[in-house]
Amino acid sequence: MHASLYASLPEEIASRLGLEKAYRGRQIFEGLHKRGQDFASMTELPAALREKLTAEVPLFTSSLSDTLRDEDGTIKLRIRLADGASVECVLLEADTGRKTACLSTQAGCAMGCAFCKTGALGFRRNLEASEILEQFYHLARGRGTINNIVFMGMGEPLENLEALRKSLAVFTHPLGPALSPRRMTVSTCGSAPGIISLADEGPAVGIAVSLVSADEEKRKALMPAARRWGLAELKEALLYHQEKTGKRLTLEIVLLKGINDGADDILRLREYARGLDVIVNIIPWNPVEGLDFQEPSEAAVQLYYSRLERSGIPAVRRYRRGRKIGGACGQLGEV
Repeated sequence: MHASLYASLPEEIASRLGLEKAYRGRQIFEGLHKRGQDFASMTELPAALREKLTAEVPLFTSSLSDTLRDEDGTIKLRIRLADGASVECVLLEADTGRKTACLSTQAGCAMGCAFCKTGALGFRRNLEASEILEQFYHLARGRGTINNIVFMGMGEPLENLEALRKSLAVFTHPLGPALSPRRMTVSTCGSAPGIISLADEGPAVGIAVSLVSADEEKRKALMPAARRWGLAELKEALLYHQEKTGKRLTLEIVLLKGINDGADDILRLREYARGLDVIVNIIPWNPVEGLDFQEPSEAAVQLYYSRLERSGIPAVRRYRRGRKIGGACGQLGEV
């Protein structure tokens, strides 16, 4: 099956289709990304070209297999890929109406985080850039403007850097969605080489690190990836990124009852954050069937937040959305 054109930049479309007039590539790119058109609707193209594209180039190589809606407005899509693998992606809508697409970069995940449903599935493969982009357009259909993108779905984005960078090049293109890099965030389990690569070669998107714990042994037990990139190596990479880009970093703490929510955890986190310009994102653990953890009480979350604030560490609470449809953080899991 031919790949879709979603991951092809205007000049690549012209080359791939053998178009003599380069501006036709720009017209097709703009039609796909700015106007959300299918080929038949691109009336600025000659009729023969529209017919050829419709007959020979699939608009999508993936298909929508299920749509789940939470009463809080969250939408989760299950998407079947051409080889039979599946991924999930989520559209979150804030009370202000701002929409955020949460996209997957891999089918499954090799990181094996003990508290995450995706981590329990194992790794199938990296997604192509077109498969990442198609998630966005499946989510966008009929749902208005999407304001932000977070690569926080299934998989470790920095283990699929080539496809991630290509999708970002499309998302930021002025003839396409034209999203500012400031409106996009990449979440990582702590890939030190990937963080350094983004600092050196860009793009200048936000970085959110799933730290979970600043206790080395505790983190290794919860996140096998921590055995590859220890806390010291990770901090060196974060300091390098901070110095190179000047951007504030986000540290994500998935709060697990009785495991990483104590006063000593705050002290270790405060020490680890020393020298870093960070904000801590507190994410109460979302229940996953078969995983032996407990979610913290509201009082425990508030106490953790208050302790962080008193320690001088800026923090925000992530309020739960999409839990009833398995669309919240750590709950995605279709392969």
